[in-house]
Amino acid sequence: MKTLIICSGGLDSVTLAYKVAKEGELSGLIAFDYGQRHKKELNYAEKCAQALNTSFDIIDISGVGGALSGSALTDDIDVPDGHYAEDSMKATVVPNRNAIMLTIAYGIASARGCSRVATAVHGGDHFIYPDCRPEFISSFQDMQNHALEGLSQIELYTPFLNKTKADIAAEGAKLGVPFADTWSCYKGGDIHCGRCGTCVERIEAFNIAGVNDPTKYADPDFWKQAIEKGAA
Repeated sequence: MKTLIICSGGLDSVTLAYKVAKEGELSGLIAFDYGQRHKKELNYAEKCAQALNTSFDIIDISGVGGALSGSALTDDIDVPDGHYAEDSMKATVVPNRNAIMLTIAYGIASARGCSRVATAVHGGDHFIYPDCRPEFISSFQDMQNHALEGLSQIELYTPFLNKTKADIAAEGAKLGVPFADTWSCYKGGDIHCGRCGTCVERIEAFNIAGVNDPTKYADPDFWKQAIEKGAA
């Protein structure tokens, strides 16, 4: 099935791209510049497209992102350190981010004659991000069926929806994903910080999956105390 993938350049979406490339017809990758402080992730999305020999487009919605104030990803607010399921991680929510991106992706997919839009939302996202949950995915599919009625029939492909990040790391290892060419950290420094929620989740996932993590972290040991605090 001709599939358009939303790819941020992170572990999850790059693994999804490799999965789709192996399973079927990869139409291309799109990434979004929404004014995120970790904009360097877009370079990793492009690397993925190059490795898979497919098209790549960056969609500039930075003007929209700038209007969605109050998030640590787009505003002058510190990105919190700690476990990804802590309540403090709500500071990283960009309101309606996935809904906006998916709506644009569906329009592009329809214009290109694609039959699927793929996104790498997973079970670990459900704690904090409402537009990553199964209820949202199901409702969004229904909405798009109406929005494109008579024009296109496009499936929302979310194979990781009920899987953990460790499951994704394990699958990525089997697919030969170059994990060093993925970016997760929300702080956007020279190397992964090792302290923000996405870094903690990334390190924990590799650890649980028993997969070698080639990532360099500024603080490679912080995740252990973050996990202990999150479990307390």
